[in-house]
Amino acid sequence: MFSDNQIYLASRSPRRRELLRQIGVKFNLLLMRETLGRPVDIDEQPLTDETPADYIYRIVRSKANEGWRRVMQRRLPLLPVLVADTIVTLDGCILGKPRDIEHAKEMLTALSGRSHQVLTAIGVGVKDTVQVRLSTTTVRFREISEREIRNYLANNNILDKAGAYAVQGMAAAFIVEISGSYSGVMGLPLYETAQLLEEIGIELFP
Repeated sequence: MFSDNQIYLASRSPRRRELLRQIGVKFNLLLMRETLGRPVDIDEQPLTDETPADYIYRIVRSKANEGWRRVMQRRLPLLPVLVADTIVTLDGCILGKPRDIEHAKEMLTALSGRSHQVLTAIGVGVKDTVQVRLSTTTVRFREISEREIRNYLANNNILDKAGAYAVQGMAAAFIVEISGSYSGVMGLPLYETAQLLEEIGIELFP
């Protein structure tokens, strides 16, 4: 067991903090750098012929390794580093965070009336070891009118959301069905997270 049964969370997402608290995990925030976004030395561009699953595994492993490096650099207590990444895929193509409102409109138009997949990978880094789990959830949208998309984008900040929507917000009105992990679509699949933390010695029910 680690000191005080705690971990580091290397994420700025308030949703991930809320979800960890929901299952009673004690954590300290580990900010990778002072500005928003991933560390500059993590290449977030998909590689040629890289599948969405391969892509998200690579990103999460890179983030976990970088997080552990920061722990060592800052001479912090040696606790496991939890990282996560979420992507939306449609027809095998990755829909990242929209560049601007027009790009967000294109994404939501493409998702309208169709099913897409939300992949969230979590990783825990301890020294030179990174363990990863992947959650894949299918989400089906109803047909969304151009007026609804325009109003949704006007009233919601979605430029930091993969696929240009947040399941816990107004976009819930677009969702016909979710097959998989609701918390995974939010950004942290709790079942996989709990399994992984318990495997490395973090007790959720001590």
